[in-house]
Amino acid sequence: MDMLGDLESLQFEYGIQEEDRSWLYLQGRSRGLMIKACAHATFFCKLLCNLRHQTLFTLGQGNISRTNKLQGVRVFTYVSVCSFSRESFHEKQTSSRLLTGLLTGIRDDDELKVGIIGGGHLGKQLARVLLQLVPIPAENLRISTRRPEALDEFQKLGIQCFYHNPYLVDWANVIFLCCLPSQLSNICLEIQTRLEKGCIVYSFVAAVPIARLKLLLNHTNILRPQYHCVEDFVNIWGAHKDITAALRDPVILQATCPYSPAGGIILNIKWLEGVLYVVLNICTARDMPHLQVLQLLNELLLSVHVEACEKDGASCPIFQLHDIVSQVYSKNLSQRRPFPWFDLTAVQLKETPFSQHLSASTALQDHLTYRYCDSFGISLPKEQQPGVSTGSASQ
Repeated sequence: MDMLGDLESLQFEYGIQEEDRSWLYLQGRSRGLMIKACAHATFFCKLLCNLRHQTLFTLGQGNISRTNKLQGVRVFTYVSVCSFSRESFHEKQTSSRLLTGLLTGIRDDDELKVGIIGGGHLGKQLARVLLQLVPIPAENLRISTRRPEALDEFQKLGIQCFYHNPYLVDWANVIFLCCLPSQLSNICLEIQTRLEKGCIVYSFVAAVPIARLKLLLNHTNILRPQYHCVEDFVNIWGAHKDITAALRDPVILQATCPYSPAGGIILNIKWLEGVLYVVLNICTARDMPHLQVLQLLNELLLSVHVEACEKDGASCPIFQLHDIVSQVYSKNLSQRRPFPWFDLTAVQLKETPFSQHLSASTALQDHLTYRYCDSFGISLPKEQQPGVSTGSASQ
């Protein structure tokens, strides 16, 4: 209960002159940007966490027969600690898909380890959302900030908070940049020689374009969402809910969907393309054959279908090799070879085979939207979907 809710003299708007009230929409826009940024980072981490555990089983299947002959081996079904979707999806995954197999233990390198550079308002909100909604264990999340003493609430939860950016980069495999633009150059100087090729840098520094980030970091594995605010802003973002509670609200969550213009804030769709190529790079680093990667992509991203897919299987989208790379390259790619390593900065700046395929296929757009909502445990309302059912896209 908000005990100050009815006290007008304590409200933010109370002291604002009448001629300045037309600017109050900026407060709602700022909150909307924060909610969208946290939602998309959460989806991204859910996807990576689920991917890492699935690839462990995929890569280990070739050794199952040999391992079964060893004494004392234990066979079990592994359920990912990072809930990528609703319980029904988990049940189907654990009963009929890649998550059934042998595992003798998960190496520390296979865990998703997230570092946040910047302990301001955005950094703190992001940490709360990742902890509660992915969820990322406290020991797998660390924050580097100039004022670690101000993060007492996170340290009590077991999160390491300090001021040492190079140390954070040495440890993490995903780095979120939540700093001010004025601080970015010095931070990049500190960490650029410590970044490994596979480390993902996810930048929220809106004033610095991705081409500039590539130069500052001497790194290509960078993801940067771009948000565009339209003139017809509608404040659906609420004023009193914290970000975690807001992302449990179906109306707000649906407004954060990659294709949704609701609320007057639009995400550049190249972000979604960048996310897909991040998955491809992770699989390439594990030397997975490209055909196996395509199957994995279909499992991860296209396993929620509209009703029409069940009636007409031909209308159901499925990732093909020529959707990812050029037809000339695909003809020369042998079945056992992995995908090449992709420059994520180029992916987000240039036209690719996938961007052409994505813009041309509304069915693919719909499936990715359904998967996004499903990962948060929320279904689209009936008027927005012809019917949703859960099943494998590759079947």
